[in-house]
Order: sequence, then C-alpha cells, then structure tokens
Amino acid sequence: MTSCSFCGNKNIKNTLSEYTYRHNGLYMIFQNVPSMQCEFCGEKYYTSKVLKRIEKEFIAVQNGKKATQEIRVPVEDFSKVDVA
Repeated sequence: MTSCSFCGNKNIKNTLSEYTYRHNGLYMIFQNVPSMQCEFCGEKYYTSKVLKRIEKEFIAVQNGKKATQEIRVPVEDFSKVDVA
C-alpha cells in the first residue's frame, strides 16, 4: 500500500488495532489485530488473511469455543430517546 485510499496520505504505519466483527446481528470484538493505519485520517486496512482468520474465529466461538472475555453492552433505539 503506497497511500491511503480514503484521503490520499502517503504515511501508512503498521499497528495493532481493535476490530468489531458483525454477522447476522451478532458481534465479536477482536483486540490487537495487525493492521495498517493512515497517520493522517486514521483509516485502517486489514489483509485478507487477517479478515479470514477473524471470520474463522467468530464461527468457532458461535459453535461453542470459549472466548477470552465477554462483556455486556447496553443497546438503545435512538428514535425512542427523549431529546430535549
């Protein structure tokens, strides 16, 4: 990758990031995912190998594999929130 496809900046760095995977209304958060990130706008890029591994791990957890950690996340429908 020579430049960010979002903003065109040429400063891309290798980093570890957090990735939220969503499929059929189910979510899984992956931490310390290898990625490339634009130093200007923050856009992140992942290799197909990394994304395939994320999908495989998501399926394994859905089939009973124990995840490292689980959290509760509140959900609110914004259209029902009283906006003053």
